[in-house]
Amino acid sequence: MKVLIADDHPLMLGAVRRVLEAAEGFEVVAETRKGPEVLPLIGRTKPDVVLLDLRMPDLDGFACLDRIAGRHPETKVVVLSVSSDPGVIEAAFTHGACGYLVKSIDLAEVASAIKQALDATTYQAVGLPVLDESAADRVGLTERELTILTGVARGLSNKALGKELWVTEQTVKFHLTNVYRKLRVANRTEAARWAFTHGLVSEAGPVEERIASVA
Repeated sequence: MKVLIADDHPLMLGAVRRVLEAAEGFEVVAETRKGPEVLPLIGRTKPDVVLLDLRMPDLDGFACLDRIAGRHPETKVVVLSVSSDPGVIEAAFTHGACGYLVKSIDLAEVASAIKQALDATTYQAVGLPVLDESAADRVGLTERELTILTGVARGLSNKALGKELWVTEQTVKFHLTNVYRKLRVANRTEAARWAFTHGLVSEAGPVEERIASVA
Protein backbone atom coordinates (compact mmCIF):
# COMPACT_ATOMS: atom_id res chain seq x y z
CA MET A 1 0.00 0.00 0.00
CA LYS A 2 1.58 3.28 -1.14
CA VAL A 3 1.18 6.11 1.36
CA LEU A 4 1.68 9.87 1.16
CA ILE A 5 2.04 11.56 4.57
CA ALA A 6 1.10 15.24 4.93
CA ASP A 7 1.69 16.78 8.34
CA ASP A 8 3.15 20.13 9.30
CA HIS A 9 4.79 18.82 12.47
CA PRO A 10 8.24 17.35 11.67
CA LEU A 11 8.33 15.04 14.71
CA MET A 12 4.92 13.56 13.93
CA LEU A 13 5.83 13.26 10.26
CA GLY A 14 9.01 11.36 11.07
CA ALA A 15 7.39 9.14 13.68
CA VAL A 16 4.53 8.08 11.41
CA ARG A 17 6.93 7.46 8.52
CA ARG A 18 9.10 5.17 10.67
CA VAL A 19 6.08 3.25 11.94
CA LEU A 20 4.71 2.67 8.44
CA GLU A 21 8.10 1.77 6.96
CA ALA A 22 8.47 -0.88 9.65
CA ALA A 23 4.96 -2.25 9.05
CA GLU A 24 4.33 -5.03 6.57
CA GLY A 25 2.56 -4.02 3.38
CA PHE A 26 3.27 -0.27 3.43
CA GLU A 27 5.51 1.94 1.31
CA VAL A 28 5.85 5.65 2.07
CA VAL A 29 6.18 7.20 -1.38
CA ALA A 30 6.14 10.88 -0.41
CA GLU A 31 5.80 13.29 2.48
CA THR A 32 5.15 17.00 2.85
CA ARG A 33 4.65 19.67 5.48
CA LYS A 34 2.77 22.05 3.17
CA GLY A 35 -0.83 21.83 1.97
CA PRO A 36 -0.24 23.11 -1.59
CA GLU A 37 2.28 20.31 -2.21
CA VAL A 38 -0.23 17.51 -1.58
CA LEU A 39 -1.99 17.55 -4.97
CA PRO A 40 1.22 17.67 -7.08
CA LEU A 41 2.71 14.84 -5.01
CA ILE A 42 -0.41 12.71 -5.54
CA GLY A 43 -0.10 13.29 -9.27
CA ARG A 44 3.56 12.24 -9.30
CA THR A 45 3.56 9.31 -6.85
CA LYS A 46 0.01 7.87 -7.24
CA PRO A 47 -0.45 6.84 -3.60
CA ASP A 48 -3.22 4.48 -2.54
CA VAL A 49 -3.88 6.53 0.57
CA VAL A 50 -3.01 9.99 1.88
CA LEU A 51 -2.53 10.39 5.63
CA LEU A 52 -3.56 14.03 6.05
CA ASP A 53 -3.23 16.48 8.93
CA LEU A 54 -6.07 19.02 9.01
CA ARG A 55 -3.83 21.90 10.09
CA MET A 56 -1.63 22.45 7.07
CA PRO A 57 0.01 25.78 6.18
CA ASP A 58 -1.26 27.71 3.14
CA LEU A 59 -3.99 25.14 2.39
CA ASP A 60 -5.99 23.62 5.23
CA GLY A 61 -6.98 19.98 5.40
CA PHE A 62 -10.63 20.48 4.46
CA ALA A 63 -9.72 22.39 1.31
CA CYS A 64 -7.18 19.69 0.57
CA LEU A 65 -9.82 16.99 0.99
CA ASP A 66 -12.11 18.77 -1.47
CA ARG A 67 -9.36 19.07 -4.08
CA ILE A 68 -8.30 15.44 -3.70
CA ALA A 69 -11.90 14.29 -4.12
CA GLY A 70 -12.26 16.43 -7.23
CA ARG A 71 -8.98 15.60 -8.97
CA HIS A 72 -8.03 12.17 -7.58
CA PRO A 73 -11.26 10.45 -6.51
CA GLU A 74 -9.52 7.06 -6.56
CA THR A 75 -7.13 8.14 -3.79
CA LYS A 76 -8.30 7.38 -0.26
CA VAL A 77 -7.67 9.89 2.52
CA VAL A 78 -7.31 9.13 6.22
CA VAL A 79 -7.23 12.22 8.42
CA LEU A 80 -4.69 12.43 11.25
CA SER A 81 -5.63 15.23 13.65
CA VAL A 82 -5.30 16.42 17.24
CA SER A 83 -9.02 17.24 17.33
CA SER A 84 -11.53 14.82 18.82
CA ASP A 85 -14.40 17.28 18.33
CA PRO A 86 -17.42 15.43 16.86
CA GLY A 87 -18.17 18.34 14.54
CA VAL A 88 -14.65 18.29 13.10
CA ILE A 89 -14.78 14.53 12.66
CA GLU A 90 -18.15 14.69 10.89
CA ALA A 91 -16.88 17.50 8.65
CA ALA A 92 -13.84 15.43 7.67
CA PHE A 93 -16.06 12.57 6.52
CA THR A 94 -18.38 15.00 4.75
CA HIS A 95 -15.39 16.37 2.83
CA GLY A 96 -14.41 12.88 1.65
CA ALA A 97 -12.18 11.25 4.28
CA CYS A 98 -12.59 7.48 4.66
CA GLY A 99 -11.03 7.37 8.13
CA TYR A 100 -10.10 9.62 11.02
CA LEU A 101 -7.22 9.03 13.44
CA VAL A 102 -6.86 11.17 16.54
CA LYS A 103 -3.20 11.89 17.30
CA SER A 104 -3.60 10.48 20.80
CA ILE A 105 -3.61 7.04 19.16
CA ASP A 106 -0.73 4.73 20.05
CA LEU A 107 1.63 5.04 17.08
CA ALA A 108 2.04 1.26 17.07
CA GLU A 109 -1.65 1.07 16.09
CA VAL A 110 -1.44 3.46 13.13
CA ALA A 111 -0.80 0.85 10.43
CA SER A 112 -3.66 -1.41 11.51
CA ALA A 113 -5.95 1.60 11.98
CA ILE A 114 -5.27 2.75 8.41
CA LYS A 115 -6.05 -0.72 7.05
CA GLN A 116 -9.17 -0.85 9.18
CA ALA A 117 -10.32 2.54 7.87
CA LEU A 118 -9.80 1.50 4.25
CA ASP A 119 -11.56 -1.83 4.82
CA ALA A 120 -14.45 -0.49 6.90
CA THR A 121 -18.01 -0.36 5.61
CA THR A 122 -18.90 2.38 8.12
CA TYR A 123 -17.02 5.55 8.94
CA GLN A 124 -15.37 5.70 12.34
CA ALA A 125 -12.81 7.68 14.28
CA VAL A 126 -9.90 5.84 15.91
CA GLY A 127 -8.03 7.12 18.94
CA LEU A 128 -10.93 8.84 20.69
CA PRO A 129 -10.69 8.70 24.47
CA VAL A 130 -13.21 6.57 26.32
CA LEU A 131 -15.77 8.78 28.09
CA ASP A 132 -14.92 9.44 31.76
CA GLU A 133 -18.39 8.34 32.82
CA SER A 134 -18.13 4.91 31.23
CA ALA A 135 -17.57 1.66 33.06
CA ALA A 136 -14.73 0.89 30.68
CA ASP A 137 -12.93 4.04 31.76
CA ARG A 138 -13.43 3.27 35.44
CA VAL A 139 -11.62 -0.04 35.13
CA GLY A 140 -8.92 1.49 32.95
CA LEU A 141 -9.64 -0.14 29.58
CA THR A 142 -7.83 1.42 26.64
CA GLU A 143 -9.69 2.03 23.38
CA ARG A 144 -8.14 -1.08 21.82
CA GLU A 145 -9.02 -3.22 24.85
CA LEU A 146 -12.59 -1.93 24.71
CA THR A 147 -12.76 -2.86 21.01
CA ILE A 148 -11.47 -6.35 21.81
CA LEU A 149 -13.98 -6.74 24.64
CA THR A 150 -16.98 -5.71 22.53
CA GLY A 151 -15.75 -8.05 19.79
CA VAL A 152 -15.63 -10.91 22.29
CA ALA A 153 -19.13 -9.97 23.42
CA ARG A 154 -20.24 -10.20 19.78
CA GLY A 155 -18.97 -13.76 19.73
CA LEU A 156 -15.88 -13.23 17.58
CA SER A 157 -12.93 -15.59 17.89
CA ASN A 158 -9.38 -14.30 18.30
CA LYS A 159 -8.76 -15.10 14.63
CA ALA A 160 -11.86 -13.17 13.53
CA LEU A 161 -10.95 -10.23 15.76
CA GLY A 162 -7.43 -10.17 14.35
CA LYS A 163 -8.77 -10.14 10.81
CA GLU A 164 -11.29 -7.39 11.58
CA LEU A 165 -8.70 -5.20 13.32
CA TRP A 166 -5.76 -6.05 11.02
CA VAL A 167 -3.62 -7.38 13.88
CA THR A 168 -2.22 -10.82 14.70
CA GLU A 169 -3.98 -13.36 16.91
CA GLN A 170 -1.10 -12.99 19.35
CA THR A 171 -1.82 -9.26 19.62
CA VAL A 172 -5.49 -10.02 20.31
CA LYS A 173 -4.48 -12.51 23.03
CA PHE A 174 -2.19 -9.91 24.58
CA HIS A 175 -4.97 -7.33 24.80
CA LEU A 176 -7.46 -9.94 25.98
CA THR A 177 -5.15 -10.94 28.85
CA ASN A 178 -5.11 -7.29 29.96
CA VAL A 179 -8.90 -7.14 29.67
CA TYR A 180 -9.31 -10.20 31.91
CA ARG A 181 -6.93 -8.72 34.48
CA LYS A 182 -8.64 -5.33 34.59
CA LEU A 183 -12.15 -6.80 34.74
CA ARG A 184 -11.02 -9.49 37.23
CA VAL A 185 -12.60 -12.25 35.15
CA ALA A 186 -11.25 -15.62 34.13
CA ASN A 187 -12.57 -16.29 30.62
CA ARG A 188 -14.44 -15.04 27.55
CA THR A 189 -17.88 -15.90 28.93
CA GLU A 190 -17.31 -13.86 32.08
CA ALA A 191 -15.92 -10.98 30.02
CA ALA A 192 -18.99 -11.07 27.74
CA ARG A 193 -21.28 -11.10 30.76
CA TRP A 194 -19.44 -8.06 32.17
CA ALA A 195 -19.91 -6.26 28.84
CA PHE A 196 -23.65 -7.00 28.95
CA THR A 197 -24.19 -5.96 32.56
CA HIS A 198 -22.35 -2.68 31.91
CA GLY A 199 -24.32 -1.81 28.79
CA LEU A 200 -21.72 -2.53 26.08
CA VAL A 201 -23.92 -5.12 24.36
CA SER A 202 -27.70 -5.41 24.30
CA GLU A 203 -28.33 -9.16 24.63
CA ALA A 204 -26.89 -11.68 27.08
CA GLY A 205 -28.18 -15.10 26.04
CA PRO A 206 -27.14 -15.20 22.35
CA VAL A 207 -23.82 -13.56 23.16
CA GLU A 208 -22.95 -16.14 25.79
CA GLU A 209 -23.98 -18.97 23.45
CA ARG A 210 -21.63 -17.63 20.76
CA ILE A 211 -18.86 -17.13 23.30
CA ALA A 212 -19.15 -20.72 24.46
CA SER A 213 -18.77 -21.93 20.88
CA VAL A 214 -15.44 -20.17 20.36
CA ALA A 215 -13.96 -20.27 23.87
